[in-house]
Amino acid sequence: MAEESGPERDLGTPGDRDDLLGAFRDVGAVGRSGFAAAKHAGEALRALVAADIALARSALGRALAFTAVAIVFGVSAWLLLMAALVAVLGAALQWSWPLALSVVALANVAVTAWAGWRAIGYFEHTRMKATRRQLARLGIGDGDADGEEGTDAGEVSRP
Repeated sequence: MAEESGPERDLGTPGDRDDLLGAFRDVGAVGRSGFAAAKHAGEALRALVAADIALARSALGRALAFTAVAIVFGVSAWLLLMAALVAVLGAALQWSWPLALSVVALANVAVTAWAGWRAIGYFEHTRMKATRRQLARLGIGDGDADGEEGTDAGEVSRP
């Protein structure tokens, strides 16, 4: 009971035509079910992203609150340590109060200036100069002077 294939087989018979139409219907049904599955997966992914963003937003607020508490207590601890240093300089080394306060203040100003200088250096990395250069090579972007290598942050570009 082998089926005929090749040139001997006549596709014009009604049974063969129904088999071919049935195969097309099966392929169409599988395609529709695949599309529906992809649609459901996309909806599930969208729901997951929305839930993750809501969780991140809530966590950000709490993180900021605890960061504020940490800053307040860190500053108060630093002030107490500096007051203790002034007291030690005044009592143990017999320095005058204005001299002890000035030395501690100058040390704090020096550390503040150093930290500010380092922060500015790290903020330069946020300008994404290498990415801007590559985008400019591709002709994408506004082509402003910020992406040029020869200009400094404080330098004004002149025509």
